[in-house]
Amino acid sequence: MQFLVLGYDGTDEGAKERRANARPDHIAMGDKLVAEGNLWYGAALTNDDGDMIGSMYVVDFESEAALNQWLKKEPYVVGDVWRKREIKRCQTRDPSQFNRPKEFFEERQK
Repeated sequence: MQFLVLGYDGTDEGAKERRANARPDHIAMGDKLVAEGNLWYGAALTNDDGDMIGSMYVVDFESEAALNQWLKKEPYVVGDVWRKREIKRCQTRDPSQFNRPKEFFEERQK
């Protein structure tokens, strides 16, 4: 079962510090989710200045209960980084169509 998870950071004075503190554990958990096949795609949400203000994940879990179990451990939830979350079921028609070589993306970022 696929889900789109949008996590929006707080906008208070301590928001950037909370994100910075939780980020290493968030990345490590993301790497684990990738290895287990649960995380299909992720991106940082940024403002016009390029500052991170949230996150986007497309994840696949066997159930909504399994999704909620992950969220209970997600460092951006536990660390109070994401102050608002939107979760929607989604369905990627053919996720393999997005698999491109690293060079494709490097060329587009020039």
